[in-house]
Amino acid sequence: MRPLTDDETKVLFEKLSKYIGENIKLLVDRPDGIYCFRLQNDRVYYVSEKILKLATNISRDKLVSLGTCFGKFTKTQKFRLHITALDFLAPYAKFKVWVKPGAEQSFLYGNHILKSGLGRITENTERYQGVVVYSMADVPLGFGVAAKSTQECRRMDPMAIVVFHQADIGEYVRKEDTLT
Repeated sequence: MRPLTDDETKVLFEKLSKYIGENIKLLVDRPDGIYCFRLQNDRVYYVSEKILKLATNISRDKLVSLGTCFGKFTKTQKFRLHITALDFLAPYAKFKVWVKPGAEQSFLYGNHILKSGLGRITENTERYQGVVVYSMADVPLGFGVAAKSTQECRRMDPMAIVVFHQADIGEYVRKEDTLT
């Protein structure tokens, strides 16, 4: 595992800031210790420095993963978030969307959220803003990108797309062979 380069860090933080804004510093400087991001086979892992120091006893070729996988870099050096990052993004999310119970299953199968399935949306959500999707019982289900702003959602057709699907917790079942 190696530290991220400046360009990789910039791309990662730009992606995270779409979802949690300035709260990125809360991910790194936590009350229970200092955490950092490390790269292994194009995947970015979020790990505490304590565990990172202990992992130096394991050779690089034998180390498969360490910490929580936040996502991976594509071949074009774009960063794609994985669903495994949801537990860390949800508490710090700036913009949230709640889905009705009838639309939860559709979202968990990988479909976009329609206006008819929208329960609530955070005020002042802009178009193409990263959002965390919750059930009406405040359980984080995944994340996506707002297709419409809050103002546009109020006067839309019920069958129009409100949130573009990015990732959901159903991936743990659908992609269990490839998810790391």
